[in-house]
Amino acid sequence: MPRLISACLALVLAASLACPVVAQTRVPQTRSEISLGFAPLVRDAAPAVVNIYAKVVRETQVSAFASDPFFSDFFNGLGVQRPSVQNSLGSGVILSPDGIVVSNYHVVGMATEIRVVLSDRREYQARVLLADQDSDLAILQLDAAEGLPHLELRDSDSVEVGELVLAIGNPFGVGQTVTSGIVSGLARSGALTGNARGYFLQTDAAINPGNSGGALIDVNGDLIGINTAILSQSGGSNGIGFAIPANLVSEFVSQARRGQAMFLRPWAGMAGQPVDQSLAETLNMARPYGMVITDLHHRSPFAISGLLVGDVITEVDGQDVNSPSEMIFRMSTVGIGKTAEIRYLRDGAMRDAGVNLIAPPNDPPADQKTLTDRTALPGLTIARVNPAVIVEWGLPLGADGALVVDPGNFGTRAGLRQGDVILRINGAEVRSADEVAVELVNPGVNVQLDVIRQGRQFDIRFRL
Repeated sequence: MPRLISACLALVLAASLACPVVAQTRVPQTRSEISLGFAPLVRDAAPAVVNIYAKVVRETQVSAFASDPFFSDFFNGLGVQRPSVQNSLGSGVILSPDGIVVSNYHVVGMATEIRVVLSDRREYQARVLLADQDSDLAILQLDAAEGLPHLELRDSDSVEVGELVLAIGNPFGVGQTVTSGIVSGLARSGALTGNARGYFLQTDAAINPGNSGGALIDVNGDLIGINTAILSQSGGSNGIGFAIPANLVSEFVSQARRGQAMFLRPWAGMAGQPVDQSLAETLNMARPYGMVITDLHHRSPFAISGLLVGDVITEVDGQDVNSPSEMIFRMSTVGIGKTAEIRYLRDGAMRDAGVNLIAPPNDPPADQKTLTDRTALPGLTIARVNPAVIVEWGLPLGADGALVVDPGNFGTRAGLRQGDVILRINGAEVRSADEVAVELVNPGVNVQLDVIRQGRQFDIRFRL
């Protein structure tokens, strides 16, 4: 009998394995099944997402001939200075009970007055603690705030394509709105913010004007990104939205709490480009990946750690790197004062190096000065070029000389522009304001300046 029962069980098991189970679509049968949805998640997360009303006061010139089609050209730039008020609307996310809020720079970065409204209609005045246009992030402090609802930051490096997400914000000023979707891409970078530091999570959750600064949360209610931009030809959501990863937000909050007014980004001191197929073949790589170093400042922390032009950086702190913007993002999330573990390829072999992350050195000191009336170009303001000046003014890595901070009236007439780098005056090399002043005290009747402007070198000649 036991053998017969065993045989029957085996026969039943084999039959069940041979017949595939077919999923059935049916109408929900119970109240709990009917109520399945994101409602509990939204109920918990939405109070931490706020509406932001920002006001910017600008001085504008008003001319009596502004509306005249003929005289407006003649009187352009002339008129009475009058203040004009510009209002912007966006969203923000509360990150702590004491009122630390994150939003976008383009929402609050230039604001003179900021009003924050919570979902329960409470209102707070806010001030900017830290703002950075390149990253399009700003950290606010709500006045006299305590015990506020807030969201926790999730490690955005753990986010995967296909995860369910919700976008919460205030699109078009209609009130708080929630849209759902998935993470549709990672490591989107480049053209979205008009600079090389943009690095985003991509989502198909609908994001529209006014959603900027709002929350992108996962199914646990944790913040994975700050909604910042859409890819659209019409101005509306086409299912491609972008969010700034939470790991960068975390570093912004840390610096704001330390009292930084400007975001300090580690200095790479290098230029690079993604490795494509043709470059991979040139470098004898099996497939294209990583970022090849194309230029390296001699004081770069990477150069100090032994990296060379032609090396291919593949990882920063265990995270893949395939473009300059990715590398800057990874360095920024590690933070200044720490050491990043760099993996790179040289001559077909993988190598590792520890790179100390530093701010661009202001050494030798920029020592900005304005020339006096004793010189040929009084009012000319000069600073010495160093790594900090190179970063601030967007100069080539190899730039060296005296930077024109302000040409002044006489310098403008001579042909100088803000951002020019003076290399030589009448053949004599100059690097500092003092050296420029010495050469311009008694320069003679004819003066020749060797200048670099936007990467192009040329001469400026004038007579005194």
